[in-house]
Amino acid sequence: MKKVLIANRGEIAVRIARACVDYGVKSVAVYADADINALHARMADEAYGLGGERPADTYLNIAKLLEVARKSGADAVHPGYGFLSESAAFAQAVLDAGLIWIGPSPTAIACLGDKVQARKLAMKVGAPLVAGTAEPVKDAQEVVDFAKQHGLPVAIKAAFGGGGRGIKVAWKLEEVTELYASAVREAVTAFGRGECFLEQFLDRPRHVEAQVLADQHGNVLVLGTRDCSLQRRNQKLVEEAPAPFLSDEQRARIHQSAKDICAAAGYTGAGTVEFLLSQNGAISFLEVNTRLQVEHPVTEETTGMDLVVEQLRIADGLPLRVLETPKPTCHALEFRINAEDVGRGFVPTPGLITLFEAPSGPGVRVDSGVVSGSTIPGTFDSLMAKLIVTGATREQAIARARRALKEFRIEGVASVLPFHRAVLDQPDFTAQTAKDFKVHTRWIETDFANDLAAAARVTPMGATALHRTAMEIDGRRVSLGLPPELLAGMQSASAVGMLASQAVVAVQDASAVAAPVTGTLHAWHVAEGDVVAIGDVIAVMEAMKMEMQVTAHRAGRIAIQAATGAYQQQGTCIAKIV
Repeated sequence: MKKVLIANRGEIAVRIARACVDYGVKSVAVYADADINALHARMADEAYGLGGERPADTYLNIAKLLEVARKSGADAVHPGYGFLSESAAFAQAVLDAGLIWIGPSPTAIACLGDKVQARKLAMKVGAPLVAGTAEPVKDAQEVVDFAKQHGLPVAIKAAFGGGGRGIKVAWKLEEVTELYASAVREAVTAFGRGECFLEQFLDRPRHVEAQVLADQHGNVLVLGTRDCSLQRRNQKLVEEAPAPFLSDEQRARIHQSAKDICAAAGYTGAGTVEFLLSQNGAISFLEVNTRLQVEHPVTEETTGMDLVVEQLRIADGLPLRVLETPKPTCHALEFRINAEDVGRGFVPTPGLITLFEAPSGPGVRVDSGVVSGSTIPGTFDSLMAKLIVTGATREQAIARARRALKEFRIEGVASVLPFHRAVLDQPDFTAQTAKDFKVHTRWIETDFANDLAAAARVTPMGATALHRTAMEIDGRRVSLGLPPELLAGMQSASAVGMLASQAVVAVQDASAVAAPVTGTLHAWHVAEGDVVAIGDVIAVMEAMKMEMQVTAHRAGRIAIQAATGAYQQQGTCIAKIV
């Protein structure tokens, strides 16, 4: 390969662009309208606009991505993580276009990306498994029937999902119908398919995974384990390598199962095999992520291997340079720095970053997709950066992490920094023995006393869509995209009104239901004139690829003020309860 199209954005696109430089190939970035000035668009050797604002029109649009590859002369495509990274159809389209696909084969993606088929494969090779459905369920009644047979809680999971999305856990039979519908909606939105299957949900398990590399010559290498138990809404927040407090037998079982599953699937490239570890020590296969993981840097730090460069080498047909699982050289922690307001229940907070000062010093690495002045759009993931800290021991890594998090400063948008600082004061996480280590996948929801203050309200973000027009340059017609802020300086305030930001008027009316987050009003659960009680779910909003329920703050009759599908700024009135 000579030139790589990076079919992604943000932190991972920056990461891949840097690896391309290290490997000696050129990189091509793509960007949505809101990302025209994003760091990844500036870091790559070339950058091309995708002409749109939403994922479906940009980073999920296969035709547009392949057209950019053609125009730029790229001969390879790296999908990063998220978006189309686990799409067998995209992988096949890339190959059909005569390009190199930097990832596993479409067949392997389809096999392992289908969570039902992945379970069957895991069972075939003898990997440990909890009870689950052999095929996707057809409706909510099948969920009820499964729960009655195997007991609650039950996990409803997108069959073609990943990254923690499209998963709902039913703890009561009466909530099954809505949770099933919600899981299907999230699956369709995030992955384009709504099929869901069921599994017994292990209460308070740890999340442990194995990083795998496999080349085109039949070699499969397990690089070690990671613990990713600190999650909220199935989204990881803190990860570490190697996974602490595992017995030799548990570690060996995880390594062997991961290797056997990938070998049986004919896997190539980087991938992660995920497991749940119950409180009694039982291991259960969870899924395979057929892509690079967000948390891959902790494995890089503990092994000394550049996993993105290894992906490029494998795609070029080169053999693995290491064939035996390396012994960890240090302990590494990763903290995801998301634009979310911890004090308001991890609500996403898109907006303008006025200050971004990353820490440094011994054992500190920061992989970032933003700088001071960057904009966090409301239509994409909330991840801004990743803080990776290493130490000779877990204790030293934790001590360095405290120092690094204290140095980290972000202003303009809320961030999860206060949560990370608080976690490092929690004995459940900082424990030095297996008995005292009490973190599990629902620890934040059940054990963490979230008394952190809500962040100060930020100024709502203005328009991000480019104003497009045609121009002639040297006799050639070209399309030009102009940012709203440029037009704001060229036109009168009244003319700019349709393009530039409009300050959101604070809701003063006690009857008003304010949008809790900047995002899309996905669905109404009530109709005009319905009577509701305090706490009733009246609507669902979607922000940064997450669903969020809107509840009634008072009892009364609903008067709807906003249409389904409309994009809402945080704080705007979407309904009144009178």
